Amino acid sequence: MENCIFCKIINKEIPGKVVYEDDICLAFLDLSQATYGHTLVIPKKHYDNILTVDDETLAHLFKIVKKLSKQIMEKLGADGLNVLTNTNEVAGQTVHHFHIHILPRYNKNELKINFIDHSQDVDLDELLNKIK
Repeated sequence: MENCIFCKIINKEIPGKVVYEDDICLAFLDLSQATYGHTLVIPKKHYDNILTVDDETLAHLFKIVKKLSKQIMEKLGADGLNVLTNTNEVAGQTVHHFHIHILPRYNKNELKINFIDHSQDVDLDELLNKIK
């Protein structure tokens, strides 16, 4: 994609703090550093989001995410981590090139991802039937 910032990093048109690279993917430090060591793993081929990336590439990316997650936790002394991806603006996607966030965690309060229990408001059987 012509104006994709991640494609520009892949093509070395703009610099990136690359921590890993192979023929299929690239991993680099996120400029925001939402947590210390916040890393993005992206495919070199442009895909908009997880819904458009092919299964083979996705499997490879997650192998690299696992490898880098272990490395980041060990070398940075993280106590845990979050791995996430956002799809579309409503979910917080700001760059429309598929990417996986690795967010090392050092304490519970540095980053808030809240899962609120809505089970009393949802008919789980109805929901199950809709999804199936």
